[in-house]
Amino acid sequence: MSTIDPLMFGQRVRYFRKRAGMTLDDLGSLVGKPAPYLSLLENGKREPKLGVINDLSVALGVDAGELLRPEAPTRRAELEVTIERAQRDQAYRDLGLPYLKPGSRIPDAALEHIVRLYEELRGRDAAASFTRDEARAANAQLRAEMTARGNYFAEIEHLAAEAVDAIGYSGQGAMSKGDLNALASHFGFTVTRTPDVPASVRSVTDTRNGKIYVHGRDSFDSKQARSVILQTLGHFALDHPDPKDFGEFLRQRVEANYFAGAVLVPEASAVPFLLDAKTNRNLSVEDLKDRFFVSYEMAGHRFTNLATQHLGFGTHFLRSDAQGIIWKAYSNNGVPFPKNSAGAIEGQRLCREWGTRQAFTSDARFTIHYQYTDTSEGTFWCATFVETAHEPAHAITVGVRFEDARWFRGWNTERHSVSKCPDGACCRFVSEEAAERWNGYAWPSVRPNSHVLAAMPVETIPGVDMVEIYEFLTRQENGAFD
Repeated sequence: MSTIDPLMFGQRVRYFRKRAGMTLDDLGSLVGKPAPYLSLLENGKREPKLGVINDLSVALGVDAGELLRPEAPTRRAELEVTIERAQRDQAYRDLGLPYLKPGSRIPDAALEHIVRLYEELRGRDAAASFTRDEARAANAQLRAEMTARGNYFAEIEHLAAEAVDAIGYSGQGAMSKGDLNALASHFGFTVTRTPDVPASVRSVTDTRNGKIYVHGRDSFDSKQARSVILQTLGHFALDHPDPKDFGEFLRQRVEANYFAGAVLVPEASAVPFLLDAKTNRNLSVEDLKDRFFVSYEMAGHRFTNLATQHLGFGTHFLRSDAQGIIWKAYSNNGVPFPKNSAGAIEGQRLCREWGTRQAFTSDARFTIHYQYTDTSEGTFWCATFVETAHEPAHAITVGVRFEDARWFRGWNTERHSVSKCPDGACCRFVSEEAAERWNGYAWPSVRPNSHVLAAMPVETIPGVDMVEIYEFLTRQENGAFD
């Protein structure tokens, strides 16, 4: 009997008793139990025995299964159960409020308010307790799933293909502004560029009026705007609900970004292009970038989506800054990324010998830096491009194992380094000579980073001020419909 929910069982007994027009005394006379006992039962303070359940079902004229169903019989009953459970929650008890009995004299509207306030309390408490390490753990879990499936999402490829077919986009060359507007219209939206979009967001969508607002051309160039609009449309194409936690927020971002890439670089046209380049041993992320007029980062992402599925080898992808801090990473080829104790890659520092860091001082900094790197897990070849449009500048790297480098332009590079990180004498250990010379004589002043002091994240959608968003939409609506 331990599987019975006493609160819900009691509500169902009360519902069927009142429907039958019985008082507690009436029901008690039929089942041989006093009214106070039945009152405790209906209030969820007594757990029923099997014999009592059978007697109640006979007396009330309903099947025993009806009394044991886990759903509340009415919205009112659901509210009463929710409030009873809420008052047992430590977050609620910490408020120091007296016990509230949700009796019949309290109107439904008041109970709705109390339940909603409790849900907000629980939501904020959950968001605040979601620490930086938990966020990294959620990210690590998502990256592991991406690795297991070769970073290929067949269902999103299918949705993207349907979308571009619906507007007649051939996938040959860059997607035009007209194609983009047609795609937005296909999903029921129009796109408006305006300079006063809040700085904390890339876009704001007004679902009531079917408008997507993005930053003006002074903030977003055409490549950035296309990606942002398509990422926004991706949420609707994939039917994303509001994220309930940070892990779901991350997953939705990955899926929406994937959708944008699959529209801008369609599988149907990109795969033949890549297979032809592989045949000629001339694969290049740069060519994919130029063919579809996307950023190097988008082209790199798209390459990792398609390589394992269609080209037959694993890849790795990196985006990092000049200090070697990883902002984004993906791998299914065994490259030894640095990880923290939770298995997270983002936020870790790369070895100074890796091509991703070497590119910042390379003679090929403004073209493509090709390099082989020996690691504890084998030798890897990579191509790195430094995108100076970012602030700070970021290096974008796509790499493969040594044996797969032969398919790529730049395979014959003579740049070669050895990385022994995280073990052995490498870039993380001060030499004895330097230590002897400077120990006790050097005191660095660390550049302050506000995010170091922040608990990441404090909201389900981190960094977004919803007051600012709502004020922006109100201004837009008033301006549009005055």
